[in-house]
Amino acid sequence: MSPKLPPATRIEADVARALAEDLGHGDLTAALLPEQAQLSARVIVREPAIFCGRAWFEETFRQLDPALSLDWQVEDGDTLAPNDTVCELAGRARPLLSGERTALNFIQTLSGTATVARRYVDALGPGTARLLDTRKTLPGLRLAQKYAVRCGGAFNHRIGLFDAILLKENHIAAAGGIAPAVAAARHQQDAVLIEVEVESLTELAEACAAGAQRALLDNFTLAQLRQAVSEFGQQLELEASGDITLDTLAEVGATGVHFISTGAITKHLRAIDFSLRFSD
Repeated sequence: MSPKLPPATRIEADVARALAEDLGHGDLTAALLPEQAQLSARVIVREPAIFCGRAWFEETFRQLDPALSLDWQVEDGDTLAPNDTVCELAGRARPLLSGERTALNFIQTLSGTATVARRYVDALGPGTARLLDTRKTLPGLRLAQKYAVRCGGAFNHRIGLFDAILLKENHIAAAGGIAPAVAAARHQQDAVLIEVEVESLTELAEACAAGAQRALLDNFTLAQLRQAVSEFGQQLELEASGDITLDTLAEVGATGVHFISTGAITKHLRAIDFSLRFSD
């Protein structure tokens, strides 16, 4: 089953914002063409990738000209090979040319995110640990990138600061310690996930005793992770994070932690090379 898309209103807003910054008061170059001139085109990919961003691509051209024809050859989450045709387009030349860059920007960025996510999922290998993203996303494209993460086979951590509580070092210091910080969180928002970032097994024990539902094990060694799982893995969820790379993922997953989170799958992406080729 395909991952659920963000709300249509969010996709519309993403595209409207992108078109506004690209077109401004109008496409001066496309305006040189006859208004009813027709073009056909196809999008190809130039490198291996996991595809993502179809809805944003479609919405770009829908906002410019709903009469344009789009014939898709792929779905979000599909594996692409170099020179694969992704989509064929036909219609008035002006909106096709005006929307080219904006539409490609969306699929190159979101496919880049999905491709990195799949690479990390593959490196993690089989097991019970789930790979999570973080809030280290491109400003304004949080839901889009988190959707792309799911298309790549990974999972989402909290969407923002509003749907879960993650007590970090500064929160804990301001509250006077782990126990009072967790108590305050449970008093205010007992219905959401309450997670505590810990830097030692001692702090993990405190978080567990305070009633945290999950602990973020910050920069734990492999030995510390194994000990954390042995002593506390049945009492609360354990999430490994901090300086986790493709080379260390499998070892971290093998310790038995429930989750592994990394910002790399959304912030260390490289845009995928797509090309829109036109013909008369």
